[in-house]
Amino acid sequence: MATGPRYFVQFRRRREGKTDYYRRLKLIVSNKHRMVVRKTNKQIICQLVEAGLEGDRTLVAAYSGELVKYGYKGSTGNTPAAYLTGMLFAVKAFNAGYEEAILDIGLHRAKYGAKVFAALKGAVSAGLNIPHSEDILPDDDRVKGAAIANYAPERAGDLVENVEAVEDAIMKELK
Repeated sequence: MATGPRYFVQFRRRREGKTDYYRRLKLIVSNKHRMVVRKTNKQIICQLVEAGLEGDRTLVAAYSGELVKYGYKGSTGNTPAAYLTGMLFAVKAFNAGYEEAILDIGLHRAKYGAKVFAALKGAVSAGLNIPHSEDILPDDDRVKGAAIANYAPERAGDLVENVEAVEDAIMKELK
């Protein structure tokens, strides 16, 4: 381990690999609300976060576990669930009076068609104003569940029809 007067101990969250403070500073300086997308092994979480001096404050949150209430029957950790969670998040944000945000994916790797970008696609298709490039978003077959139905038809069942039904049910919540 380095020692001496020029050695600087990194912040705890940086040492743990949880926060990139340089990217976080750019997001906070923009002075816009952040759409924070996090994925776990079993669910997708979307939050609208406001930065403050005391710490961040969550204004709106949507979890993929809430999709069951709208009739979703698939796994809550896959790409269609991320898309629907982003759509549910956007509807909740609109109902709370928020119309725009910037995307914060944290330390997740920015790969084309990733689940965090499926959540972005759901939020944008519901009408939330988030700056993005169309190249990074997954294609419609992946977010509607057709790719899963082609790969494992016995496990998918009627996933494509279910995703479309849940999409309609979520959009009916928009006030």
